[in-house]
Amino acid sequence: MILLAFNGFGILEASRNFPASEGWQTAGWMFEHVAWRGCSLWDMIQPSFMFLVGVSIPWSLAAQKAKNISIGQGWVRAICRSFLLVVLGIFLISNNKPSTDFSFVNVLTQIGLGYLVVYAVAQSSRPLAPFVSAAILAAYWLLFALWPVASLGPIGSQELAAQLNLPIDRQQLAGFGAHWNQHLNPAASFDRWFLNLFPRETPFVFNRGGYQTLNFIPSIATMLLGLAAGQTIREVPGAFPAAIRLVLGGVVIALLGWLLDITGVCPLVKRIWTPSWTLWSGGLCLSTLGLFHFLTEALQKQILAWPLTIAGMNSIVLYVCYMLLRPWTAASWERHFGPNIFLMAGPALAPILQACFVGFSFWLFVWWLQRQKVFIRL
Repeated sequence: MILLAFNGFGILEASRNFPASEGWQTAGWMFEHVAWRGCSLWDMIQPSFMFLVGVSIPWSLAAQKAKNISIGQGWVRAICRSFLLVVLGIFLISNNKPSTDFSFVNVLTQIGLGYLVVYAVAQSSRPLAPFVSAAILAAYWLLFALWPVASLGPIGSQELAAQLNLPIDRQQLAGFGAHWNQHLNPAASFDRWFLNLFPRETPFVFNRGGYQTLNFIPSIATMLLGLAAGQTIREVPGAFPAAIRLVLGGVVIALLGWLLDITGVCPLVKRIWTPSWTLWSGGLCLSTLGLFHFLTEALQKQILAWPLTIAGMNSIVLYVCYMLLRPWTAASWERHFGPNIFLMAGPALAPILQACFVGFSFWLFVWWLQRQKVFIRL
């Protein structure tokens, strides 16, 4: 969430001012989404957010139990939370649009669509998360693998692409991997039916980034992996053994996702949340959580994670600020401190200063909320 609130520290924008620098270009690549297959640092923001939703559920259930909240009341809360997440996601993605944009690929809508499944699994006294995750990913892989590799319509993909200005501009895979190509997969076909059930100014044909509504199905496994991690932290005695389990488990899961990709079984594509991507990103999240658990609990170095803790306490607020207030906040800095406030290190580095000033403003706001003991959650 810190990366998002600080807009990647402006590194991508700054790298465009140094086209001849290999170092800057590599750094910039890390702060943008890969075209289709593969993974960058920026690609890890959404799975991290969704993973942590799962991690938090065991504590949420424990708090409900301590307050004597019944199972029925807990379900009512979960249903309301799921609904509000979807509504908030649609509201945010409709910002600066002429009308409501009924799109369900925003991280909040994706969490909302899958949350009730994760909540149901969390109710069980048995460790069901790994088995449910495996079943979901296997079924989703099978859907794509059995889906015929076909054009977008009877007139053929290239003709339709030209007719509708459809950007088949991302890495298209050959052979078996073609089942997971941009706009030519079952999730894309579903959206061409489902999204046109909602009022729209023009019929929906494609999502320019290739993101699909059905991504929420495999992303349930991402949240379930977080749920399993949260249960491990709560149940395994001792911070060090728990951290070791998380780190090693994450390495194994990430390697499995990588092997599925390099062997051609399932390409690693974040934009359609392929099972290999779910395992790869989930494994990285799991190992990262294990490292932070070791740092903060085993070594008792909580101060090193303090800025991240402040951000996590009001992560929804930070996300809303990022989605709605970045231009206004940057303009406010320039209004009150002069138009050259971001040019102190020269024009080439202005994007970095602007991103840091704006992100720090958001962080100060959630720090103030934390000091006032105000925590906004859904």
